[in-house]
Amino acid sequence: MPDVRTPVLPHATGHDSGPSASELLDFARRTAADSALVTSLPLDPEGRTWIRLDGPGGSEAWLIGWPPGTGTGWHDHGGSRGAFAAAGGELTEQSLAVQLPTEGWKTLELADGVDRERTLSDGRGRAFGPHHVHQVLNLSHDTHAVSVHAYYPPLPLMRRYSRTGPVLRLEEVERPEEWE
Repeated sequence: MPDVRTPVLPHATGHDSGPSASELLDFARRTAADSALVTSLPLDPEGRTWIRLDGPGGSEAWLIGWPPGTGTGWHDHGGSRGAFAAAGGELTEQSLAVQLPTEGWKTLELADGVDRERTLSDGRGRAFGPHHVHQVLNLSHDTHAVSVHAYYPPLPLMRRYSRTGPVLRLEEVERPEEWE
């Protein structure tokens, strides 16, 4: 694997007054338990749907509906920390248990043993730091899933990756104005 450096990000210096990843996870779990909110999300059989929420302490949050067989593809969160929790159905998260550099590369070869997979349902969730790379999938053939996601600072961008075996390739960088 190429040399992996740890970039210093302004919001990861310890001078940050925003919510921690565990506080974001607490929010995601509490919100996932709000059945009135969860059932207010319109579900579309063809594509993901979402409602933007106000998260704690200046964070942003999303309630997301996942039709059967949909997913995010591999991505990161532009240096933001975050958390998500299942509010209905079941989601599978595939992630990398390695810190990747956020800048200065187009293709990386991943070492063996870095892949992790977990299944989340019934209010279960997970928090993650600013260098997290993952994809989230609804592997069901017939059931929608719903989840709550929270990020701090609000997402400045998302990097999208393709993956072939051990090779991870940066494909595009999305900005918030593209998600409206």
